Amino acid sequence: MNPRTAHRPRAALAAASAAAALLALTACGGDGQGVAGEPDTPDEPVDLRMTVWTADEKQLAMFQEIADAYVAENPDLVSSVSFDSIPFEDYTTALTTQLAGGNAPDLAWIFESNAPEFVSSGALVDLAPVLSEAEGYQYDDLEPSALELWKDGDGLYAYPFSNSPFGVFVNTDQLEAAGQKNPADLVAAGDWTFDAARDMAAAAAEKSGKQGLVVRDFDYQAWENLATVWSGWGAAPWSADGTQCTFTDPAMVEAMTWIHDATFADGAMPGPGTTADFFAGDAAMTITQISRASSLDDSFGWDVVPLPAGPSGKQNVIGQAGIGVFAAGKTPDVAADFLAWFTDPENAEKLSAYFPPPRESLLTADSLAAANPLLSADQLQDVVVDGITDAVTKPSHKNFAKLQETVRSQLDAMWTADADVAGVLGDTCDAITPLLED
Repeated sequence: MNPRTAHRPRAALAAASAAAALLALTACGGDGQGVAGEPDTPDEPVDLRMTVWTADEKQLAMFQEIADAYVAENPDLVSSVSFDSIPFEDYTTALTTQLAGGNAPDLAWIFESNAPEFVSSGALVDLAPVLSEAEGYQYDDLEPSALELWKDGDGLYAYPFSNSPFGVFVNTDQLEAAGQKNPADLVAAGDWTFDAARDMAAAAAEKSGKQGLVVRDFDYQAWENLATVWSGWGAAPWSADGTQCTFTDPAMVEAMTWIHDATFADGAMPGPGTTADFFAGDAAMTITQISRASSLDDSFGWDVVPLPAGPSGKQNVIGQAGIGVFAAGKTPDVAADFLAWFTDPENAEKLSAYFPPPRESLLTADSLAAANPLLSADQLQDVVVDGITDAVTKPSHKNFAKLQETVRSQLDAMWTADADVAGVLGDTCDAITPLLED
């Protein structure tokens, strides 16, 4: 076991509300700070539980292998580590329900969208002392920009275990059948744009009778995933400081008009109520994270390319997720020690098969190739390594839970063929401005 100095975190979770998946956490009886140290040995070995949103058997098997090695190394601390899979679409609601009911997991994955809420809530233990003092952890190897969303001052309240760029997976068989070029050729020629992707997707959908371009996990609910499109216009839902609505900015109006027309006029994107799984062969293209490559098989020809360029150029977008330790867990010091093991250099390299790590030493095509046999060195370089450079994350805000539902409700009016896009976005700003000012 890594040597530490004795420690027991002082923070405590006072309250949580799960209504409508809204997080309302306050801390009391402590300052939310953790300090480096060897975990106090419990009266008997404890069972640790981490909530995750993946149900991928290969990923879960890898997690369990890493966890079982920790149990074998620390039998006086832990008897087991389990991973509680919660569906992606219900994840934050279910997690906050557990918190509100006094059933906090020891560790949890946290969406980047909710990072400011969780970080400021006082519910999470400061991991910086534990990780920085863990023997062999190489804390200085963590990319500083990857940590920013999860920090408050000098404190680090979650480890950004996944820094997964969004790219475009393409069904080359469907595109070829429709007489379309391979997007990789357009990338090489500098002609890979959202307009080109729209036209190719529409042609493939018309030929196949299936769907064209799918923004995975959007489904007219998770509007924040449209950031993978509107970022090409230089658009954002609110200002960088989170105080001003920018849905009505010309760039956003133009981007959302493009999405609306691609759906209702061009037939390039599936409309409301249409489910299409690219990985089952139901669509010609999908915008999703590189970690979804594990869903591919040899049932059709495929490729993966970077996000297209929009009018403001190419903008890289990453989906980021952190692992936090809850102060309300039964043994947060043990949980923090496990997290240091789970994310050390050796295990971070294993996890990089699915989740690009924040470690600079591992963010090379050569390093990632060993863990990602499905992807070529060129794909890894172009989509993963280069895709993290100067990337933006999906929208996040300290009041995101309320904003998410309010924006979703307002945007419902946009998803009809005759919608007034600019008018809907104006109404959206009117609805969320009070929430931005909270």
